Amino acid sequence: MVARGISRRQFLRASAASLGAGAWSLSHSTHVLAIPRKPSPNDRIVLGFIGVGGMGRSHFDRLLAHPEVLIAAVADPDSQRQEDAKAKAAESKTAIDTYADFRELLDRDDIDAVFVATPDHWHALAATSAMQAGKDVYCEKPLALTIAEGRAIVDTSRRYGRVCQMGTQQRSDWWFRHACEVVRNGRIGQVTKAVCFFGSNPYQAWQPDEDPPATFDWNLWLGPAPWRPFNRAIHPYNFRYFRDYSGGMLTDWGVHLFDIAQWGLGKDATSPRRVEAQGHMYADNMYEFPKVMQIQYDYGDVRLEWVQGADENVEVGQGYGTKFFGSDGEVFVNRGGYRLHPKPGKTIDENIGGDDLRLYESPGHHQDFFNCMRTRTLPICDVATGHRSTCISHLGNISFRLGRPLEYDPDAQRFVNDDAANHMLEKPMRAPWHL
Repeated sequence: MVARGISRRQFLRASAASLGAGAWSLSHSTHVLAIPRKPSPNDRIVLGFIGVGGMGRSHFDRLLAHPEVLIAAVADPDSQRQEDAKAKAAESKTAIDTYADFRELLDRDDIDAVFVATPDHWHALAATSAMQAGKDVYCEKPLALTIAEGRAIVDTSRRYGRVCQMGTQQRSDWWFRHACEVVRNGRIGQVTKAVCFFGSNPYQAWQPDEDPPATFDWNLWLGPAPWRPFNRAIHPYNFRYFRDYSGGMLTDWGVHLFDIAQWGLGKDATSPRRVEAQGHMYADNMYEFPKVMQIQYDYGDVRLEWVQGADENVEVGQGYGTKFFGSDGEVFVNRGGYRLHPKPGKTIDENIGGDDLRLYESPGHHQDFFNCMRTRTLPICDVATGHRSTCISHLGNISFRLGRPLEYDPDAQRFVNDDAANHMLEKPMRAPWHL
């Protein structure tokens, strides 16, 4: 899965690596990535950043002072963002190199790992190319633009034996882990469903196309997406409300919330078997996603719901979160903390210990990634886990666009006897880009 246009040296290195991929594969029994090349415990991990706007800049700023890492380079199609990153690094007495094209960054042998913080339509190309080039990858959520692209990232991670962490950092916060341990240990009784909720997708009045800023390579930013003129309603930041680049609020915030639902329900390795989405669009909106959506997901033994922009208040006083419903009570959690709601006459014992099931305890999302780079073990939100959480959002968007319920095979990762739905599992890439 080499992107056309990748450098010759990088292609040869990736091809040589693939010949030995059998010796580098994931050990399923020990959850260890058996890779001979890794940073030593005494070495600083050398990082590159692909994308330094928004979340990329947030990661960059936080990690400049991290004692275990050295940021060596950034790539971004906007030269102003490159210069801003270089100036910020200089304040910390760090000299970095900058590139417009991420492939030049990947061609460097000194970089151990990259942070992929591009718009979603670039995640698969950047992440797979980085892993083929021998880099570990921290990839922002959602993992990919489509289910097929997500599978490609997972497959590449396993084939080349690379650590790949998705940026759903809520798993690294103790109260999310604790809430899920309460649920997984049966403290709210038999769990019947989980509900994830968030506000409406926004509205954008139509505005004219224009020339891109002089510092910005618009064609490179578009990359594998179809050509269209520059528009400030798309870039910066609001790309997430256009289908060529993202999946609306369902992939932006939904992945965070679904990720915790999957963890608490014990469904990290699977997907819903049935999905039905309903909702309605704004009357006249430049953005391409519905104002509100309600989605029902069925795993066979438990249900998951998405409630977006509806009048129903799932948790009083809270505008978003994940809530688990059991026979004896309820558990709600978001970034503000968690709440327990016993049913009348019931109590919820939130103390976890002894022989109770304990979930992976992360030292922090960044630190977990760096630790796993050194030990070659799977991180708390390994790429396969992140892919399954992201799939939930994609399934909902596909059902809404087709206007009907869909049956899904979580093992084959395809819809059942539905050519129209299966056609939407992937999206063509503009030449010369491809996986």
